[in-house]
Amino acid sequence: MAAKEDLYAKVTPRRQRQNRPSTVKHGSTLDVLLSMGFPKTRALKALVSTGGKNVQAACDWLFSHVDDPFLDDPLPREYVLYLRPSGPLLQQLSHFWQQSRLSCGKNKAHNIFPHITLCQFFMCPDGKVEALSEALQSTAAKWKGRIPMPLPLELYISSSFIGLFVEEQVAEVLKHFAADFATEAAAKADAHVEPHKKQLHVTLAYHFQASHLAALEKLAKNIQVSLACDWLAVLFSRDIRFANHETLQVMYPYVPQNDDELELLTGDFIFMSPVEQSTASEGWVYGTSLGTGLSGLLPENYVSRADESDTWVVHGSHSILNYSPSSCPSNTVGGLLFDGELNNSLLDSLMDPSTLSGLCPPMQALRPAGQASLSKMRLFVCRHGERMDVVFGKHWIAQCFDSKGRYFRSNLNMPTSLPPRSGGHRDYDKDCPITVFGSTQARLVGEALLESHTAVDFIYCSPSLRCVQTAQNILQGLQQDGKTKIRVEPGLFEWTKWVSGTSLPTWITPADLAAANLSVDTTYRPHIPVSKLTVSESYETYISRSFQVTREILTECKNMGNTILIVAHASSLEACTRQIQGLSPQNSKDFVQVVRKIPYLGFCACEEMGETGVWHLVDPPILPLTHGPNHSFNWREMLIQD
Repeated sequence: MAAKEDLYAKVTPRRQRQNRPSTVKHGSTLDVLLSMGFPKTRALKALVSTGGKNVQAACDWLFSHVDDPFLDDPLPREYVLYLRPSGPLLQQLSHFWQQSRLSCGKNKAHNIFPHITLCQFFMCPDGKVEALSEALQSTAAKWKGRIPMPLPLELYISSSFIGLFVEEQVAEVLKHFAADFATEAAAKADAHVEPHKKQLHVTLAYHFQASHLAALEKLAKNIQVSLACDWLAVLFSRDIRFANHETLQVMYPYVPQNDDELELLTGDFIFMSPVEQSTASEGWVYGTSLGTGLSGLLPENYVSRADESDTWVVHGSHSILNYSPSSCPSNTVGGLLFDGELNNSLLDSLMDPSTLSGLCPPMQALRPAGQASLSKMRLFVCRHGERMDVVFGKHWIAQCFDSKGRYFRSNLNMPTSLPPRSGGHRDYDKDCPITVFGSTQARLVGEALLESHTAVDFIYCSPSLRCVQTAQNILQGLQQDGKTKIRVEPGLFEWTKWVSGTSLPTWITPADLAAANLSVDTTYRPHIPVSKLTVSESYETYISRSFQVTREILTECKNMGNTILIVAHASSLEACTRQIQGLSPQNSKDFVQVVRKIPYLGFCACEEMGETGVWHLVDPPILPLTHGPNHSFNWREMLIQD
C-alpha cells in the first residue's frame, strides 16, 4: 500500500509541479517503437494512452508530447470495467440523456455514458496493460451466453436519484463475472481489482434540481427496459492526474500571444482544476492539454464543456450475448421461463459451464443448414475534404484565373487543373474545389477502408464539387474507381441558409462531371432534384429534407448491397443519422454546435438493428483523421537577412 500511496501523492495540481483505446496485442508494436529509439517507458506510455492501436498512433502521441514535463512520470493510468448497452435499449437511454439535458440542463449522470459499473477504479502498470486486456478477453469468452438476457431492470426514483437497477439474483451473476475478471487480472497482470459490491444499476440522473424531478421522472418512465440489447464488457482507462478536473473541449484554434499561454487545436481536450485558477484573469482559464500534456492560460470562450468520459481510452470491448434476441421470449433466461425471480437452482446452473448446452443455443445454430449469415446494412456518412476557399480565402479565384478565364495555380496545395464550367470560372465562387491536401485526405480514408476489408456498394454525394471530388478520391483509395459510380443527390446539399447571396450555387451537371473523368452515374435520377431546393430554407425544412433523402436512399439500396457511403457536408453527419435512430432533431443552436466540431473527412457509421428499420451509431471501421494548421512559407521573407 505504501507504494500505491506514494503514487497517489504525486497527483497534485499541475501548476504547483512546474515552474511556470478493441483489445490489441502490441508486443510487436512495442518492438518497432524500441527499434526506433524510443525509451521503453515512453513507448509503453504511448501505447497505453492510445489504446494500443498501432505504431503510427503511438508515434503521433510521442511527438505531440515531446515537451510534456511529465512524459517520464511513472504514475500509471486508472482502469475500470463497465457493462455498456447497445442496440434499441441504448437508443432509448441516449434519447433520455439528450432530452433530459435539453429540458433540465446537465446533471452529474451526463459526465459518463450509460453503463453498469462492474468494478471500482484500479491501477495497472503500463507494462501489464496488454495482459490486463487479455484477462478481460478470456473472462468474456468464458461467460459468453451465460448471463441472462435481457437484463431485468427496474426503475427507481427518489428526490435526488433516478436509475435502473438490475434484479438482485441476476446482479449476482454479473458480480460473479466481475469476480472472475478480478481473478484473471490478478493472475495475468498483477492488478488488484475490487468487484462492485453495491447494487448494480444504470444511473439516469443525480445531483439535479428538485424542480426538475417531475420532468426527469416522466422521461425515465418512457424508457422501455425490456428492449433487446447486447451488453458489452468494456475496459476503460483515464489519466489519474485529471480525475477531479473539469473536462473542456477546444472549439477554435488559438495561437499564444505570451509565453504563459497555451496553444489550442480544434478538437483537443483541456483539463481544468479550480485550484489552478487563482492567477487567471477574467475571461481566461488555466488548463492542461490532453494532446500535448502542456499547461497554460487560454481564452475561456475558445472552449466548451465536455463530458469526463470523452477523454477515456478503450482497452477491450467484448459482447456477453450469444443468442438471438428474437429467439427467446422477453421473459426467458437462456430459453427458460423467467417470472421476475430466479430460483437458486437456475442461478447455480448459470454458473456451471456443463449446463450451457441446455441453454438457448447460439445464433448461428438457429439457421437452417447451409444458410449464410445475413450481413447488416451499414451507412457511412463522411464530410468532404479541405476546401480551397477556406485555405486560400474568398479571393482565390482572382489569384488563379487570368483575364481570359484560364486557371493556373500559385501554390502546391492548389490542384494542377480544374474541370471546365459552362457558366465560366465565376461559378467556382459558390462551388469551390478541394485542395491537393483534401484529395490526399480522401484517398487516405479510402485506403483505410480497403485495409479494413470494407467495400462500398453504393456511394451518394452532394452536388457540391468538393463532395464529388472527395467521393472520387475515396473510391481511388478503395481501388473501386470506375467500378462504383457516384450518385449525385441534390437532396444531400447542406442547409441552404448557409449559402451567401440570393441564389443557390450553379453546380456542374453529372454529364459534365463525367466528361471531366469523374466517376459519376449519369443515369441516376435524384430523389430530390435541384428544382426542389430553396434559398434560405428553415432549419426544420433542412432536417426534414435530409431525413427524407436518407430514408429513400436506404430503401433504394435494401437487398441490393450492404454498405452505403454518403459524402456530403459537416452537417450531414448529424442530419442524415439522427432521425433514422429514432431520435428527435436537436434545436438549431445545439445542431450548429455539433456541426462546428466536425473536421474535414469527419466519418461516422450506422448499422441497422436486424430488420427493424431502426439504426444505431457504431464505431467506424477506420481510425480518425487529424490534421493541423500549415501556414504559407515565403523563403524571401524568412531567409533573406538585411
